[in-house]
Parts: sequence; structure tokens; C-alpha cells
Amino acid sequence: MKVVIIGGVAGGATAAARLRRLDESAQIVVLERTGYVSYANCGLPYYVGDVITDRAKLTLQTPESFRARFDIDVRVRHEAVSIDRAARTVTVRDIGRGEVYTESYDKLILSPGARPVVPDLPGVDGDRLFTLRTVEDTFAIHDFIERIGARSATVVGAGFIGLEMAENLRERGMDVTLIQRGAHVLPVVDADMAALLHNALRDAGVDLRLNAHVSGFERTPGAIRTLVEGGDAVESDLVVLSIGVAPESALARDAGLELGVRGSILVDASMRTSDPDIYAVGDAVQVAHGVTGTPALIALAGPANRQGRIAADAICGIERSYPGSLGSSVLKLFGTTVASTGLTERAAAATGIDADAVILSPADHATYYPGARTMVLKVVFERAGGRILGAQAVGASGVDKRIDVIAVAIRAGMDADGLADLDLAYAPPYSSAKDPVNMAGFMIQNILEGRVEQVRWAEALEAARSDGAVLVDVRTDAEFARGHVEGALHIPVDELRARMGELPRGRRLLVSCQSGLRSSLACRILTQHGYDCANVAGGFGFLEQTELDRRVATEGVGGCGMAV
Repeated sequence: MKVVIIGGVAGGATAAARLRRLDESAQIVVLERTGYVSYANCGLPYYVGDVITDRAKLTLQTPESFRARFDIDVRVRHEAVSIDRAARTVTVRDIGRGEVYTESYDKLILSPGARPVVPDLPGVDGDRLFTLRTVEDTFAIHDFIERIGARSATVVGAGFIGLEMAENLRERGMDVTLIQRGAHVLPVVDADMAALLHNALRDAGVDLRLNAHVSGFERTPGAIRTLVEGGDAVESDLVVLSIGVAPESALARDAGLELGVRGSILVDASMRTSDPDIYAVGDAVQVAHGVTGTPALIALAGPANRQGRIAADAICGIERSYPGSLGSSVLKLFGTTVASTGLTERAAAATGIDADAVILSPADHATYYPGARTMVLKVVFERAGGRILGAQAVGASGVDKRIDVIAVAIRAGMDADGLADLDLAYAPPYSSAKDPVNMAGFMIQNILEGRVEQVRWAEALEAARSDGAVLVDVRTDAEFARGHVEGALHIPVDELRARMGELPRGRRLLVSCQSGLRSSLACRILTQHGYDCANVAGGFGFLEQTELDRRVATEGVGGCGMAV
């Protein structure tokens, strides 16, 4: 059996290695049009930022190491030009020699990846404008910065690559402007959680510009100017475009294979295309979303690796099914970590799911053990039955662990009871006896069972302004003095029973604390004494972060240790 694999990196390289482990006699040929077949794609921004300083560290396997360990014929700088499905051949161009030849196959695996989206704008072909997708791109950006002594950069687009590039360029000491077309960075999280990232970016000295539409680029003496509709142009030494990726599916399209959403390659659960002898994996393929089952494009290394293994298994007669992707991801942003899995609230609403979410601000480990830091965890659930749909978390540490646990819970089809019942490891340096994941389950249980009603801050503030609702702050005196909502009635939770007479009867009470925990307790007390009350999700700490982001974005001012 002869298997030809077009494209390396995560999906193609994994498929090649798995094929060899399953079939020692197979002839395996890997065609890779770049100079690197297996490399740390996700580590590329960190080479630009001088976090990874050895170029060789980016290379996981070379053609020589593939040959030595797996007896695989890897040909770098060889580009697949076309596929003849009837003849089972691939036309290949040797880029170095300029020669064209034909390679036969019994089975073919496509792992072409995705290409950076480059908008059709004036000046987009300038020599100071870069994209980041390959090792060669990384070296080009790094060497350009070194060669000209670049001191400023503009990053267009604030997804994963945009944020990582903004961080790494800033860590090099460069002035960085980050331009995002939408209202918030990182679309895989909701706007309220993204507000925390906006603050982290600004605290690190990044000039963040949201709702900004780039209209073109102009070359100036020794610089490049990024033009923004209705706003000030940004002049810098270089520009990095990171506005998204598109499936690299032209080869499949020209071969007559069926395509899916946004021109992706259509595959079945075993990664077969519409041609039973051709498989496809990685960023170019359409997958099912792990929650909704709807078609999705999810360009991440983890799914690509698993798909490569499944395709190799299928070729060797081992039928496995790819169950779809939850899009689980994690990102370092200066001193902050953000992670997500499954559906956001916005995505759930867009798919017609009646969803809600709890927001809590627990410590990453037991507070009596030194070094505890607060994280914000948001868990999205279906109102009918409490099925867990997704989660997002932002914090200094412990974030990835909680998101990974919830990703497993979603895959297992768990509901709120499942989260509450999870038996998770505990020791004071690592967690609390009631892990944040368990706490999220408890909170959802209380909401679904009608023990505590929940409102969001926007709803609470509006109700206090126009509907006669009373904001009740149950934090300590010191916490209240550091900042509070103007007009809120302050009664610490430990004094609530003794001071209940200060609360107005017949008016709705909207109760908040710093994180949402004490206010939940306060609501249970008040409800059992006949008061109409609701817990404000996220607590005042969450409001501070989102309000700070709003004020900077709308008024250009900072600071929130005050009445808001």
C-alpha cells in the first residue's frame, strides 16, 4: 500500500507516524511545500518575542529524523499542484529545482491547513506588512525587527495570533497598537469576559482600538501607516495582519471533492472525503461542533492531531469516529490566562438554545494558603435540564485546569448535577475543597431549582434606576469603602439578620458581594424571611472590570476604585 500525504505539521505528520506504527510495509510519502514538515506552530509568536530563542527548538521532526525513525519519505519544498482521481496520481512541483513530476497513490491524505486572510485593501502588499502562519513567516518577522531595529508595530486582528503577537512584540519593548474590527477581542469568549482581557492589554501598555475598521496602508519614509475609517491613522515600523484564516482547499475543489462551509473540505466521521480513497484532516476540513452537531470550522492543533490519527486508522482498517470539536483553547496574555470550551452565551443564543450562565469569582486555591489569586469563571448551561454547554475562564492561574474539566463534562453530556458531583483532587496549594467547577454546579442547581434567582449587572443597574429595585451590597466595610455602586444599601452579610429591619418591604432587592458567593447566602436568608430578591452574577469585582473597560472605551478614562 502506498499512501501520499499532502501537508505536514499537526495533521499530516501525525497521520504519517500513525500509519507507520500500524503498517511497517506501507510506502509513505509526505509532500510539504514549505521548508519544515513538523514544527511547533503554536510556538511561532514566542520566537518573535524572544521567549524561544533557538530556531531549532521550533522544529519537532525533520525529513532526516522521519526517515531514521519511521522510514517515511518526507519531501519539503514540494508542492502538490493537482490531483487526478481517476489515475490516482498527484502532480508535484519540486520548488527548489523547478521540476514537475507525477506521484501515484493508493490512498491520499490531504492536510493543507489554512491560509491567513489578506484583505483586498490599498497598500496591503507593502514590504513592511506580514502574516504569521509558517516557520518562514516567523523568521521573516523576527529578522526584519532585528535588521531595522523596529520599535513599534501595529497588529490588525485580535484573535489568538493577534493577541499572542501583541503580547510578544510588547514584551520585546516595542510600542504596540492592536486594532480590532469588532467590539471585543477574542471572539471565542463573550463580551463580558473579554472586558478583563481589554484591561490586561491596556495595563501592559498596548494601545487597544476596538470597533476600528482598517481601510488601507500607506508607505512612508521608514515606516508604514495603517489607515482607519473615521479615526486616526497609526504609523509604525511594521504591521502584522491576523484577521483570520481560510481553508486551503483549492486542491480539493479542483479535484472535484465535495466542499462544506466556507469552502472547507467535506469529510465523514472517519475523515474520508467524497472520494473513498482520499482523506482530509486539520484546519481545512469541516467538522461537527461538539455541542450542537452543526457544521463548524475549528482551526486548532489538538483536533488536527486526533483527525490525523483517525484517518490513518481508517486506511489501515480500524474504523473510529471523530466526535466533533468543542474548540477548547487556552491563551497566555501577559500575566493573565484565558481559556474556553464549548458554546459562548452568544453562540448558544445564535443556535436557538435557551441558555443562561453563572459567573463566579473564586480563588484558584484555598485562600488560607499563600498566593491565592482570583479567577473569573463563566459556565453556560441550558435552562431546560441544566445541560452544560460551554465555559470561559480568566485568571492568573488554575484557569486551564477548570476549563479542561468542564470540556470533559460537556463531552460526557453532564448537567449541573454532574458538575456538582465531580470528585476532583484537592490540596490547599492547588484547589479548594469545593472546587470552582463544583461551585458552578451548585450555583446552577440553585437557579434551576428556584432557590436563588440570578440577574446580571446591566439588568440590576437598570432596575435600580427605573423600576424601584434596591441594590444591597453585603460586603465588608473595607470592601465597600474601596468602591461601590452609588446608592447601594450597605449591610455586611454577617450583620444581615440583625439589620433586616433596614430593608424595605415590598421592593425587589438585588444583592451583590465581591464574588457572588456571600450574596447568594444573603439571598437565601432574605428569601426565607419573605423578601423578593435576586443575586447579582459575578459580584462587584466583575462589575469593576467591565465598568473600567466601558469607561476607557467610551470616555478614555481609567480607574474604578470609586462609586460607579
